[in-house]
Amino acid sequence: MPNLLCFRFEYLAQAGTRGPARCLAMARSVALMALLIVRGASGVTATDPAAGQSIDLARAAQYFAEAEALSRQDGGRLWGVSLYGPMILVDPQTHTAVANQADLEGKLQAKDGVFVGKLPPEMGLANTASNWAGVQWTMVIWPLSDDRQERLRLMMHESFHRVQPKLGMPARDAVNNHLDSLQGRIWLELEWHALERALGQDAEARRQAIGDALYFRSFRRSLYPGAAANENALELNEGLAEYTGVKLSTLSMAAFVKVADTNLQERLSRSSGFTRSFAYTSGPVYGCLLDARSPDWRRSLTPQSDLGQLLAAAYGIKSPAPDRGEAIRRAQAYNGDGIIAQETAKERLREEEVSAARKQFVEGPVLILPAGTQFGYTFNPNALLAIDGDTTVYEGEVQASDAWGVLQSSKGFLTIRHNGPIVRVQVPAPAQVNSRPLKGDGWTLVLQKGWVLAPGDRAGDYVLKPENAQP
Repeated sequence: MPNLLCFRFEYLAQAGTRGPARCLAMARSVALMALLIVRGASGVTATDPAAGQSIDLARAAQYFAEAEALSRQDGGRLWGVSLYGPMILVDPQTHTAVANQADLEGKLQAKDGVFVGKLPPEMGLANTASNWAGVQWTMVIWPLSDDRQERLRLMMHESFHRVQPKLGMPARDAVNNHLDSLQGRIWLELEWHALERALGQDAEARRQAIGDALYFRSFRRSLYPGAAANENALELNEGLAEYTGVKLSTLSMAAFVKVADTNLQERLSRSSGFTRSFAYTSGPVYGCLLDARSPDWRRSLTPQSDLGQLLAAAYGIKSPAPDRGEAIRRAQAYNGDGIIAQETAKERLREEEVSAARKQFVEGPVLILPAGTQFGYTFNPNALLAIDGDTTVYEGEVQASDAWGVLQSSKGFLTIRHNGPIVRVQVPAPAQVNSRPLKGDGWTLVLQKGWVLAPGDRAGDYVLKPENAQP
């Protein structure tokens, strides 16, 4: 099953250069959400009586020890704090959990050197930082990869999310639907191609390629109002987390570069999916190039920082004002005509996908679920489809929860934002409004007591409301 990300509205340095080989490997690491394969395990396991997956306690203890050893090796040099701390591994099928320490409410029991329990069914499970039972945890979904570098990358990535509030870099939820558009994809890919060239060059050739990448970045952002703020928010959240995971976990350079090359080509071949996932690629690239020139760059980071501006300052680059003619001219050095033609051809397929999504989640009868202060959701950041600037379909396996209950869907849901935050979720209307739990096409909703379905503004639509709400 794919790894998921979780976001809840209620949780809103120094290092040395590691060398060009590591820089190249880090920059090409693009896949946060690799498919996890359930493999055989032996030894004592934490299981749920109703069956499902189980967590091998010995293996869990091994993974905790690996993460702790890597954190000790770093010694706080990267971010000024120890990354290792409370960590909990969770089986998403059974909600069985294995932690490296006790919680503060006595819900976990010590067993074979770890702590075992079960998370509540309504809790969203994902690779994330999560507060439960009085502890702020690094939560990681079980099973982890058998590849040591990959699982350490994931554990360090999520550990950064747990400590980032201490660094003055609070988590921010941001999507960049413009990166699912034709022009957004073209100029993002050209930025990446230029950055990739920069990583393999030295001195003036590197500086020229960085200058081109930053020009493509600036031109893209000039096409979409608000793009810079939204892109920066995600790069400072997921981008820095992925930079952290890749930088600290890279052990075998040859193996890492081989896998990263494959992942990079797969990412660049996609017709969409950059909306929420682009920062997993750009974060390590920018961090790597900054490390090579200005090892102390992390000390000056603020929530308003722009990695592109930091890179320009580090290499003494001053770009002229963005202009389409100049952008096209520079693009020729990176197969610009080929990329434009390829993405233009892909646009037809994306338009068909958007049309189908509109029919499913907008034009037909729908159930509207309001997003309140308790709203949270889990999703795959590689499986988003932008309908417009504020409307996004989160495809595949997703979950949303709020005061009204827990929605689980195998066919995704649609979200609508207003000035940034999500204000509502939509799924196709249920066939039977009196059934409990409520069910629709691919989804199930377990309603909390005190919530009811009321007719929506259109015939056939429904909206969730508190039972005592005024009409």
